[in-house]
Amino acid sequence: MFKKAVEAKSQQRLSGADRKKLKRTVKDKFPRASDSDLDTLLPPKVEITVAKFQTRVHVYAVEGGFPVFFDIDGRGSDIFPTVYALWMVPDLLPAFILKGGEVSRYVIGGADLMFPGILVPPEGLPSFAAGETWAVKVPENPAPIAVGSTTVSSAEALKAGLRGKALRITHYYRDLLWESVEGRYVPNAGFLEDVVFGHPSLLSPPSHDSDLTDAACETSIDQQNNAKSDEAEGLLDVNELPSDSSHALTTPNNGEITADEITAGVVDLKLPDSDSPNEPNDQHTLSTSDIDLLLDKCLLQALHTTLKDKDLPIPGSTLWSNHVLPCRPSGITLDIKKSSHKKLSKWLQAKASSGLISVKEDKHKKEVVLFSVNRKHADYSSFKPEKRPVEKPDQSSVQSVNETRSSKTLEVAEIYKPSVHVNPIFSSVGADTGKLYTASEATDIVFAYVEKENLVKPINKSLVILDATLCDALFKGAIKKGTTYPTEIHKKDIGQTFVNRMQPHHVVTRGNESVVRKGALKTIQIMTERRQGNKKVTKLSGMESFLIDGEALASELQKKFACSTTVGELPGKKGQEVLVQGGVIDDLGRHLVEQYGVPKRFIEVLDKTKR
Repeated sequence: MFKKAVEAKSQQRLSGADRKKLKRTVKDKFPRASDSDLDTLLPPKVEITVAKFQTRVHVYAVEGGFPVFFDIDGRGSDIFPTVYALWMVPDLLPAFILKGGEVSRYVIGGADLMFPGILVPPEGLPSFAAGETWAVKVPENPAPIAVGSTTVSSAEALKAGLRGKALRITHYYRDLLWESVEGRYVPNAGFLEDVVFGHPSLLSPPSHDSDLTDAACETSIDQQNNAKSDEAEGLLDVNELPSDSSHALTTPNNGEITADEITAGVVDLKLPDSDSPNEPNDQHTLSTSDIDLLLDKCLLQALHTTLKDKDLPIPGSTLWSNHVLPCRPSGITLDIKKSSHKKLSKWLQAKASSGLISVKEDKHKKEVVLFSVNRKHADYSSFKPEKRPVEKPDQSSVQSVNETRSSKTLEVAEIYKPSVHVNPIFSSVGADTGKLYTASEATDIVFAYVEKENLVKPINKSLVILDATLCDALFKGAIKKGTTYPTEIHKKDIGQTFVNRMQPHHVVTRGNESVVRKGALKTIQIMTERRQGNKKVTKLSGMESFLIDGEALASELQKKFACSTTVGELPGKKGQEVLVQGGVIDDLGRHLVEQYGVPKRFIEVLDKTKR
């Protein structure tokens, strides 16, 4: 689950309602947890943050502390506690006990747990169902080292002779979930690392002279190294385990350490006190002055990289959420209340007093609005924005995604071609008048012209003065005779007005096929009407606009709705019409959205059977 590095796309605090929902979900998922256990993991007076990843995984953490839960699908239906949480509440989950340290080294290397590596108690294998959440422990130690879900039930395991995969590991000690918070305060983390990873036999293969007395342990290792079936899917070969300088240590007796010595070392692990993890490390807690400096750095980074003059004026709340917060360092929670300013408005007014920006208070909305940026200010000129590296995706994963991507994937883009009205603007800034532009690119063209001709009104930065060329481009032919042409226009209106004066086009891409057509994109029409005998029939037309083959769609609908379908020419028009027997207007529209990716705004529905 956490074998490859994936950067969180967002991180935010949980609201009160979401916090209560998380607590209810945890209590329902883990009935062993008492109210005091929940308060230990989710302290009432400590902020809880959630980090959302591109893989849909949500990680819930104590602010300034450590992650306590992670949700695989982001829906709350498949939530797991982290190893940190299990150190705090060791009895939160039932646990499998390993036979020895030789098995534990595979688990903490990322391999799934096999039945031969489990120590079965004298009373027999405990009862469990497939898909249950279990922890993994070493003998005589309550500290879990991994967590996962069972692959089969206990009855199926006994029937198979306790062979095969027992637990699919989702999180283990020292995986990337652990690494992502390294540097935060984790109780006894250094001691645990010294005991487990400082032991050379846990990272290097056993020597040929080692005498492993546990035959079942040899069976587990042999099965994990040699299995070729789906039971071995996701297992990590011991020779591929990491051996960097921070982990690989030498031993005076040439690495000849028995499994009993390994187990004895792991048994020495101790659980921390229950109250210590909730206290953030003083060395890593940002002071008020540090937060002030971080705020200024994030603002300057935003002014250099994301905030453009065309975006002004901008409300303070929008500036904060869309520009300042995304510029904070990864893994840092930025809270304006913990700064010396306490409020966003006071911070922006302080920056305005220094001359970096100019702000005004909107008396109606009671919010500070940023109107302009002094890009000649000393702080702005001396600041060097950070160039954040772009993470290159794994080529193998990209290839597999492209292979599995359906040919039904649809992309629709509205583009525009310069008309005779706006051609002078494009020519003035050196842009190609025969090229197709998106709305955003066309807006950049007109603002480039405004900046070139210096048309921003000096006394009001939100207004643009219209010269003869710009006025003709925006309003010539659109103003009634006898009406006076405007002399200025607001910045927020100039982009849309300019785009409306261009010729609309659209490009539709499905798989490897792409088509550019003139005019606005036509919608799909779905209509249900009655025929003779009070029977309903549903008609579908306009699917050619979205590169949908009528014959293939009719065959698909015939199987989906178990009804007859026909394809014919539209009477008096170009294109085909698909007729589906029955009143399936809602199901058909849903099918187009889910299976073909057609946006809802491009589907027109008319039910003539309703009176």
